[in-house]
Amino acid sequence: MKPMKLRNTLLGLLAGATILAGAGMAHAADITLKVSHYLPPSHGFQKDFLESWGKELSEKTNGKVEVEIYDATSAFGKIDRQADQVRAGVMDMAVGLNGIPRDRYPAASIIELPFLVKYADSGSETLWTLYKEGLLGSDYKDFKLLALFTHPGGLIHTLDNPVRTLDDLKGLRLRTPSPAISAMLESFGASPVGLPPSAIYENLQKGNIEGLVATWDLVNAVKANELLKYHTDAAAYTAGFYFVMNQKKYDSLPDDVRAAIDEISGDVLVGKFGDWWTKWEAVGKANAEQHGNEIITIDDATRAQWQEASQPMIQEYLAGLKEKGVSDPDAIYKRAQELIAEFDAKYHAGDK
Repeated sequence: MKPMKLRNTLLGLLAGATILAGAGMAHAADITLKVSHYLPPSHGFQKDFLESWGKELSEKTNGKVEVEIYDATSAFGKIDRQADQVRAGVMDMAVGLNGIPRDRYPAASIIELPFLVKYADSGSETLWTLYKEGLLGSDYKDFKLLALFTHPGGLIHTLDNPVRTLDDLKGLRLRTPSPAISAMLESFGASPVGLPPSAIYENLQKGNIEGLVATWDLVNAVKANELLKYHTDAAAYTAGFYFVMNQKKYDSLPDDVRAAIDEISGDVLVGKFGDWWTKWEAVGKANAEQHGNEIITIDDATRAQWQEASQPMIQEYLAGLKEKGVSDPDAIYKRAQELIAEFDAKYHAGDK
């Protein structure tokens, strides 16, 4: 090709690229909403939850809104800063763990008491219903609350000490995600250690902790199955999560955008977490099996005995919540028990 023709061809290609870029810019979203979370970008929180939520919001607003996700690998992925970033307006929305920082949501922590929640759908809908009924008091008062949810009953995962009885917990240093779960572990003679998910693998590897209480999903996400040998499935506890939005940001949005956010959040969104957790847990459990780890299943009769043994700790924890501004924690706990029973009957009547 002659120099002049080559020059004209290159100019043509550049012009075409500029036109395409301009067309892309012309169709760019009018509103960008930033959301952060504290887990890897491959986690279901991002792939199944936030990406699908963002896509649905874009579709319902005819492309007017796009959602940018900032995961644990970003500067906004610290687990203890999720709510604060939203409150300060650094992020528009965030998904976080209720128990970190500790005592931030004392009324909501009741859902995390031992042997209350066995299934993610029942736990999530119970926590959300407690909020809708006004029983969570001033928890989340600073935010536009988009959803609350829980994981299914969590397991006790250990390196070298299988947990088959409550006595086996004595003296074990176990990672804990919240004050309520710490209280449970202490009542059984274990030593709870607060750690973010990102620090679990290293501390297991160094022997600083001898195990953790977590879901199948989390141990898989942090690759802990490579180190762990035993998994005790007692559905011993759950952890609560929030999906919050900056209230001023929400109020500033056009009516149709607010309506779209409301339409895909709340009841509709909370109702999806049961299926999502079932999917996420199955992957984590399969990974443990692939590593040849032993899974110890606690039967319902033994679980009931463990639940009875935890009653003194539960009463002490509820009493302590009064000092943290929760007016009637006993009533919240009673209502939570009622709701769990209702949702379990609704969704899991045929489960063993």
